[in-house]
Amino acid sequence: MNAPHPNVENPEMQYQICAKTVMDTSDRNITFDAEGISNHVDIYQRATERYLRHGDDGQEMLLNTFNRIKKQGRSRKYDCILGLSGGVDSTYLCLLAKQQGLRPLVVHFDNGWNSELAVGNIQKCVQKLGFDLFTYVVDWPEFRDLQRAYFKANVVDLEVLTDHAFMAVLYQQARKFGISVVLGGMNTVTEAIMPRSWNYNKSDILNLKSIHQAHGEIPTRKLRSFPFMSPTRRRILETLLRIETVSPLNWVPYEYETVKSAIASEVGWRDYGGKHYESIFTRFYQGHILPQKFGIDKRRAHLSTLICSGQMTREKALTELTRPALDPAVLQTMRNAFALLCLSNLSLKTM
Repeated sequence: MNAPHPNVENPEMQYQICAKTVMDTSDRNITFDAEGISNHVDIYQRATERYLRHGDDGQEMLLNTFNRIKKQGRSRKYDCILGLSGGVDSTYLCLLAKQQGLRPLVVHFDNGWNSELAVGNIQKCVQKLGFDLFTYVVDWPEFRDLQRAYFKANVVDLEVLTDHAFMAVLYQQARKFGISVVLGGMNTVTEAIMPRSWNYNKSDILNLKSIHQAHGEIPTRKLRSFPFMSPTRRRILETLLRIETVSPLNWVPYEYETVKSAIASEVGWRDYGGKHYESIFTRFYQGHILPQKFGIDKRRAHLSTLICSGQMTREKALTELTRPALDPAVLQTMRNAFALLCLSNLSLKTM
C-alpha cells in the first residue's frame, strides 16, 4: 500500500486508520473509540436516520412530494429545477424526474473545464428525456483569474467557485420562471462522509471576494460574468419564491453500480471514472492537488461511505487506495496543461 498521508497541520500526530472504514488521521478532526472505529461511522449512521426513507416509507415520501410539486407547478412551464453536471447523481436525478412525470428546467454551469464525456452525457440526457437545458457559460479569463487567485491563496477548497456559481445560476433561473422547488442530487449512501476540514462554506461571498481582491489581476468589481450570490440574497429569494430543496435520491434504493447501469441503459451515459471526475479540473484537483499538497485523498471519504452503506468491503477499498488516483502519464500531461495554458506564472509546486 502507498505510504499514508500525514496530518499536514499536525505532522507529529500518530497515524491511525479506522477499523471499519478507510478514514484516517489525514482528517485532522477524526476521533476513535476504544475499538478503533472512527467518529465517521457514527456520522454516517446519524445521517441515515435523519435523511433516508426505506421501502414503503420512501415510496410514499417520493410520491407525495412529487405529486405536490406537480400540483404547485401545474400552471407554469416548469414545476422544478435541477442542476446537471453529467455525473452519476445528477443524471440519475433527471431520469427519476422523468419517470415520475416532472417537468424540470435543467441547468448547467460551464466553467470551461468540462470533459468531452461530460458534455456528451449532458446532451444525451436532456435529448433522451426531452428536457429543456439552460447552460450558463462563464467568461473564461474571469474564471481563470478567480482560480489563479485561489491557487495563490493556498486554500484547501478550490471547488468553492464552481459550487457557488452553480447555485447562483440555479436561483437566478428559479426566479426567472417562478420555480419554487430545487431537486438536489445529494444522497446519503454515497456522500454522507466528508470531513468539514476538507471543504469550505460555498456561500461565503466575503471570503470569495477577499481572496480574489488579494490575489487576482482583474479588479473584483469588473467581474461581469461570474454569478455572485450572497447568503442574504439567497434567503430573500427563498422567502419570495418559497424555494425549497428536496433530495429524492434519499428515498429510493441507491446502489451505485446499479444506478450507473440504469443511466447507461436509459440515456446512454458513459462512465468517466472517479467521483466527480466529469470535470477535468476536479479530476486534477482531487487526484493530485489534494493528496500531494494537503495530504487529503477524497477517495477515503467516498469509499468509506460505500463501506458503511454495504456497497463495498473494506478490503476492496484498501486495495483501491493502493492505486494512484491519476495515471502518472495522464498526470504529467495535466500538470503541464494547467501550468502553461491555464494558470500561467504559477509554480508546479503550487499544484
